[in-house]
Amino acid sequence: MTEPVIPTFDPAAFGSILFFTGAGLSAESGVPTYRGHGGIWAQYNYEDYACQRAFERDPARVLDFHEVRRTHVLRCPPHAGHRHLARLQAAFPQVRVVTQNIDGLLQRAGIRVDAELHGSLWRQRCPRHGLRQDLDAGPYRHRRCPDCGAWLRPDITWFEDMVNEAVFDTARRLVAGCGLFVSVGTSGVVWPAAGFARLAQESGALMVEINPEDNEASPLYRHRLRGKAGELIPAAFPLPG
Repeated sequence: MTEPVIPTFDPAAFGSILFFTGAGLSAESGVPTYRGHGGIWAQYNYEDYACQRAFERDPARVLDFHEVRRTHVLRCPPHAGHRHLARLQAAFPQVRVVTQNIDGLLQRAGIRVDAELHGSLWRQRCPRHGLRQDLDAGPYRHRRCPDCGAWLRPDITWFEDMVNEAVFDTARRLVAGCGLFVSVGTSGVVWPAAGFARLAQESGALMVEINPEDNEASPLYRHRLRGKAGELIPAAFPLPG
């Protein structure tokens, strides 16, 4: 049930704590979500901008689209929830983070992210020479690989892509081993990540959900905190005095 009073959780009481974050966490900073009213995929057709077929057909158009997203994200600062989570992780090394977000706001807040399930706006990859970071600005430093001239693809799991199994294996291990599972800003409906809440529950974790409203996965959680993550994360997870 939804909590009428915000409960507090002592991180020192848990050997492993996992924060599982989604687009709703970044939305409070002004980053658009992907689904639902006003979401990116309500305005754009992924077949034109976010799949390998689109990239092969018109790589410049796809990169233009992602440069616009990068530029917008850079205008969105981490909020109080991000900053508190960074301080929490610094105080308690057992706090781990798995994210579905590709915007890099967690890292900009100083948070150590253990698994980026869907990649990052701030990396590119060459089919011959692997990954490159590109952190400087909205526009890409290079659109083609300086070594071989191939188009550099954003290192993002697009529609129709296979997931990165090594990254998901890391995430599954962390989920299965945590004593406290905290879902923040995710609808819990996008597979295979949607199975993480069930895995955490079956593994015996205490289940906490932070979201503005209920969703399909909410019945899995013992504690459902409704409101803004920027307010609820600091309130529910106080730092040692």
